[in-house]
Amino acid sequence: MISLATLELRQSLRSPAFWGYSLLFGSFVAMMFAFGITESQIIGFVGLSRLMVTFMQVTMVILPIYILISTVRAVVGDRESNVMEYILSLPISFSGYYWAKFWSRFIEIFIPVFIALLGAAIWGAITSIDVPWGLFAYYSLLLIAMVVCFVGIAMYISTRAKTQNMAVSTVFILWLVLVAFLDLILMGLMLKTRMDPHAIIFVGMINPLQVFRTATLALFDPKLTVMGPASYYILDTMSRLWFIVFAIAYPILIGIGSAFLGSRYFKRNDII
Repeated sequence: MISLATLELRQSLRSPAFWGYSLLFGSFVAMMFAFGITESQIIGFVGLSRLMVTFMQVTMVILPIYILISTVRAVVGDRESNVMEYILSLPISFSGYYWAKFWSRFIEIFIPVFIALLGAAIWGAITSIDVPWGLFAYYSLLLIAMVVCFVGIAMYISTRAKTQNMAVSTVFILWLVLVAFLDLILMGLMLKTRMDPHAIIFVGMINPLQVFRTATLALFDPKLTVMGPASYYILDTMSRLWFIVFAIAYPILIGIGSAFLGSRYFKRNDII
């Protein structure tokens, strides 16, 4: 498994798409420094804290859809190109092949984003800007949860899809549903059916994108005032600390659970 994962990583390092993805986040951090975002202030957040909050807000928009579209071809793409048949003819197990794909994709996606965030912290330390290491650690864990969640979902879909076109279409529809259930559909559903607001908020918090969005705001706005009345239900149901733990653990459980279901299907069915 380790050998195959290393081979996958080496192949990614030769891909222009990987370097373009890495350059995107690195350039974004550099631009924020250049435009003086560390000198602005919002609700008490200034310096690197302000930069990290903005970085996470942008990452939440870009990263999930990139993970889904780039990862969903991992298994079904190898099957269509007959690469899978060749690899599995070597002394490697089905599980080894599958989890090598999973962890190599995790490393490929997480490392560039983490390096961009770490680079901002190191540059801040060099230029005598206070580095909020607690916020840095929290957002790093949140990035891990986000990447694991969507890589696991994409791997499961890649295992079940018959063609690459079907796989890409499926994750795109899934993305639209997740985005729509952030606010638009939930608000319409509440107004149309007059459902219990607590039930609506509960349905919304099942959505991992909503969890990420709320968790990003939890340190930016401890009382979640930007969310309106929904904040009272969330903070009354669990404390802010337990919500932060939930925001990290829940997406990881979704990702690992989806990956295990994909691995189980991959081993028990003839998908070559």
